[in-house]
Amino acid sequence: MDHPRVSIVILNWNGWEDTIECLESLFQIKYPNFDVILVDNASEDDSLEKISAYCSGNLPIKSNFFKYNTHNKPITVYKYEEPFENDKIHPKIQNLTNKHITLIKNPENIGFPGGNNMGIKFALKFFDPDYILLLNNDTVVNENFLGELIKNGESMEDIGIFGPKIYFYDAPQTIWSAGCKISWKLSRGIQIGINELDKGQYDTKKEVEYVSGSAFLIKTEVIKKIGLMDEEYFLYFEESDWTLRANKEGFKSLYIPSSRIWHKVSRSGGGISKPLGLYYITRNRWIFMKKWAKKSDFYLFYINQIFGAIILPIFLSINYGNFNLFTAYYRGLYSGIKGKDYFRWFI
Repeated sequence: MDHPRVSIVILNWNGWEDTIECLESLFQIKYPNFDVILVDNASEDDSLEKISAYCSGNLPIKSNFFKYNTHNKPITVYKYEEPFENDKIHPKIQNLTNKHITLIKNPENIGFPGGNNMGIKFALKFFDPDYILLLNNDTVVNENFLGELIKNGESMEDIGIFGPKIYFYDAPQTIWSAGCKISWKLSRGIQIGINELDKGQYDTKKEVEYVSGSAFLIKTEVIKKIGLMDEEYFLYFEESDWTLRANKEGFKSLYIPSSRIWHKVSRSGGGISKPLGLYYITRNRWIFMKKWAKKSDFYLFYINQIFGAIILPIFLSINYGNFNLFTAYYRGLYSGIKGKDYFRWFI
């Protein structure tokens, strides 16, 4: 069987404990032809030291999802910073073996799409992969997850994007995502979560409107046609925007239930329970809807948002016991309506 080359891009930001658990699960998969590009988005903790310790075999991992493997260490780490120049790239990295990590250190936090774009650019320039996989650092993967995705990718020319069945990390039998839909007429704009115990009800492979960015496999040919992710989003909605751009070029998205991962949902941004997450979800919802929704759907969205703005921030602040959410919501609302990122450094 032919095994197309896959570059796996993982973004780390102050999350080394999640990252090394993700890496250990990756280095135990059965798929033989991949490389890992780890992009550190200017972490302020000791992430780089801890990741290096893991790769050298000096930091064992305990996990409920796998047994730590001492035989796949050490893992060679090649460290780079932009700009990427051919004469500064270590020649061994061109061998494309699985026993290394390419570590890219960003001098500042450039967000989820910016950090992933950095890894994608490196992969396209030096590895020439057939596929790019964006994988959240707060995930753990099944040993067959990548092989199942690629198997389907090679058999369907009109499918450009693929996603697995995603379970909650803390509830391993409960499904978080089985493909996603864009709910234009809902005030929130996007619908991802399922939160259902897996009883086989989502075991059918199917076309979906988009797949979660926590595990997002895309063909290189699609990226070359539509370009990189839109960095204006910074955090949230970037993968759905990217998918709609792919759709315009005739590429569909496919959910593959035989591919399985587990996700520590909203570890980085915190979703609506944290000021950073609420700010960007609120802001980017407006940017996304203004860009993609039909006029009739946008007007309904607009009305729902205006009425929701009276009650929602109060409810969230009380529900999560964090009154900084109140300010974050209105800052996100203002930034979204204006189409700017006014308050990033105040969150």
